[in-house]
Amino acid sequence: MSFTQAELDYLGSQVLGRLATVAPDGTPQVSPTGFRYNAELGTIDIGGHNMARSKKFRNVAAGSRAAFVVDDIESTKPWKVRGVEVRGDAEALTGATAPAGLPGTPGEIIRIHPRRIVSWGLGESEPYRVNARSVASSRSVKTRNRRR
Repeated sequence: MSFTQAELDYLGSQVLGRLATVAPDGTPQVSPTGFRYNAELGTIDIGGHNMARSKKFRNVAAGSRAAFVVDDIESTKPWKVRGVEVRGDAEALTGATAPAGLPGTPGEIIRIHPRRIVSWGLGESEPYRVNARSVASSRSVKTRNRRR
């Protein structure tokens, strides 16, 4: 398993994250998105309305890798932030089976296969402890079609 139980518990308690992709011309883009953890594949599945027509979907289809962050402020006194960042290979899929409850157009998703996971503030006694590691992806995305 790529994610720790604390990371899975946290991701399961959240409904919104931010997806970063890069356009073929090198322009970065960040979008708030709904998501679900796909336990069957060990991936993060990103959904949204009219997903296949979105810039983020086109970026991934053109070969962009992705980074996805879910974070929040658990308390301000004392200050405690927590979150999970997932970096990895991404696929732009139509006609896909997504986890139940994923918002958006059915079958149109971005699927992230984790390569690097960074988490912080998830129940540790040290609020600023970071757990960062590279993970073996559940699948290698072979088609890249990158434009330079």
